[in-house]
Amino acid sequence: MNLKQKLALAMLVALPLISFASCKHGPLATRNRLDENHFPRVILWAWERPEDLKAIDANRFAVAFLAQTLVLKGDDVIFSPRHQPLDVPPQTKLIAVTRIESQKTTGQRATLSDAQKQRLATLILKTLEMRNVSAIQIDFDAALSEREFYRNVLRDVRAKLPDNTALSMTALASFCVGDRWLEDLPVDEAVPMIFRMGADDRTIKNLLADGQDFREPLCQKSYGIAVDEPLEIKFKPERRVYVFNDHSWTAADVTSIAERIGQ
Repeated sequence: MNLKQKLALAMLVALPLISFASCKHGPLATRNRLDENHFPRVILWAWERPEDLKAIDANRFAVAFLAQTLVLKGDDVIFSPRHQPLDVPPQTKLIAVTRIESQKTTGQRATLSDAQKQRLATLILKTLEMRNVSAIQIDFDAALSEREFYRNVLRDVRAKLPDNTALSMTALASFCVGDRWLEDLPVDEAVPMIFRMGADDRTIKNLLADGQDFREPLCQKSYGIAVDEPLEIKFKPERRVYVFNDHSWTAADVTSIAERIGQ
């Protein structure tokens, strides 16, 4: 056997090993279009209240604002747009957030029909038309029976978004620790909400304080925290930090968060 034949045989032997190694670690890591689009590390959540953020440094802070609330009720999708003013510097990178509510808050089971799925996707995609919006986020605490429906909504939205536009979602912290339903969702990140966690609060905060991490890779790209809840962890510098405030933002709040995160 000459040298050329030996090299060809070696390549044939190696190929199955390479393929196996790739499969062993699951699918390739999801893109993070927020990184590709140079979003700042700290993102302020601006909920349904008047927000004056004109003084923020747009190089250090982005804003994820509640653009609309969509309520699933019976076979309907009830649309409620943002009513409160939001003032930011013109160069601020904005994420339009859609809040979805269902039987957990309405008390009435949704049919989760194909028509509802299409209506949700259409309304979510429409937020991209809002001024200066360059990314989309969905906030939906989907019940177990709603997860497959939600997965399909996310697939529809991702398929119709421009390729360079980020699709983010929030996630209950418990989804990121022991519940693997987020795996393979077509999103750039799942933001673990490490606040208002109820019964899971101490367990998850202790886990992070001990230097451990979320099991779900999609949850290993960002943190979701609140201004008024202490979190004794060292924030990984490569991850974004979303910050919730249950009242209108003040300059003191923004300064406090920057110091806390080490921004």
